[in-house]
Amino acid sequence: MATTKGYKDYILEQLDLLDNITCRPMMGGYLIYYNNILFGGLYGGDNFLVKIVASNKKYNMKEKIPYDGSKKTMYLVEDIDNKERLRDIVIDTCKDLK
Repeated sequence: MATTKGYKDYILEQLDLLDNITCRPMMGGYLIYYNNILFGGLYGGDNFLVKIVASNKKYNMKEKIPYDGSKKTMYLVEDIDNKERLRDIVIDTCKDLK
């Protein structure tokens, strides 16, 4: 199932506490970058996923496969209405991806 433009726009709005967020369409979903660092994306409809790194384990997010055939799991961000938590998750994730 493809991610809708409306859901993409909503997630970008929820990330508006961060400057330099960009988004690129990719195979029915969207890849999301912070300061040019690919940290996650929107996959399989309404799934906002971030890469698994040491700094974001403290958020106790569930692991999920982003798409059929993927060899890696990612963390599913479920509390998308909490802008401050989203900001912290993105910053912590990107800290380890630099």
